Amino acid sequence: MFSSPRPVSHGLKRASRLFKTPSLRRGISTEADIEQARKYCVNQLRQGDYDAYLIRQFVPRSARDAYDAIRTLNLELARLPESVSSPTIGQFRTQFWKDTVARTFAGNPPREPISILLHKAIVDLSDRAGPSSTNSLKFWLLRMIRTREQHMENKPFISLAALEEYGENTYATLMYVTLAAMPLRSVHMDHLASHIGKACGIVATLRGLPILAAPSQPIRGPAGSSVGNTRNPAVLLPLDIMAEVGLREEDVFRKGPNAEGLQDAVFRVATRANDHLITAREMLKNLKAGESPGHDYEHEGEAEHVYSESPAGSDSTASDLRRGFGVLLESIPAADYLQRLEGANFDPFQLGTSWKLPWKIWRALKTEQI
Repeated sequence: MFSSPRPVSHGLKRASRLFKTPSLRRGISTEADIEQARKYCVNQLRQGDYDAYLIRQFVPRSARDAYDAIRTLNLELARLPESVSSPTIGQFRTQFWKDTVARTFAGNPPREPISILLHKAIVDLSDRAGPSSTNSLKFWLLRMIRTREQHMENKPFISLAALEEYGENTYATLMYVTLAAMPLRSVHMDHLASHIGKACGIVATLRGLPILAAPSQPIRGPAGSSVGNTRNPAVLLPLDIMAEVGLREEDVFRKGPNAEGLQDAVFRVATRANDHLITAREMLKNLKAGESPGHDYEHEGEAEHVYSESPAGSDSTASDLRRGFGVLLESIPAADYLQRLEGANFDPFQLGTSWKLPWKIWRALKTEQI
């Protein structure tokens, strides 16, 4: 549990394998194409999503291509509001990716790296678990894209609950994609992923606060002239929390870390993320001890959250946890950020990169604790 912010003055598989099942293998990609696509995606993660770059090596090998492709796509979508001059152009780009996903799952991926690597992952999954196993992958992927599209304009979240829903439909959904690519269908793993994903979504919002609140930058045309701005400054903190602490959006734009109420608002939002991580840790502890997770999974019974009866109770659960533990490592960067944020008295403008993160991920893997 966090302590409240301290009072301070406001200083703030070979290519031939790909063509066995026509419905999935019409796209002709050589091994060289696939390797080049893989290198592209990994490089994008190294440069733009270092947390995912660190975690990918601990994701089960069966799901790694899917992980690399989907995380790179997520990075592309997350950058859209910053790289386009209007939401309309952003919507054209998200429609392109929805069409690309449809073509890739139909066996005709466009000649671009994310699609080539995703198609490889789809084919491999179909080989291991049957063609129907790819349905979940497509479902989750499209949900993530739709959610990113809905938030293209960087409008504030109406409430903290709305921010949690965003985390469920983006970061938790990315974890569901990885589990589906293994494939691993487990109510307990999904339940853990839900809490961790919500925390990650909240943390991503806090991390982005100093960037989005900064003045927009001009977009330069081929001749060097300005063709518009990237975006308007934005504060995505939940409006209900901002109202409770008296934080005004325009104050953040003008005063940055010195805006009155900012640290209190960040503290309240960060506390909810921390609560989700605490819940996930308690669940993992209970499940490893052969006990109930402690509470029901709120999404059980929804689309792609319908589960068959477990064959052997705790033995099955223990096996699922061992197989999928690498997916749960998504919690470590979030926990590290929250710890550093508390140390900075809940001023996100003070935080940089974490040199301890690789060691923390390694330690979590060795101890099987999140």
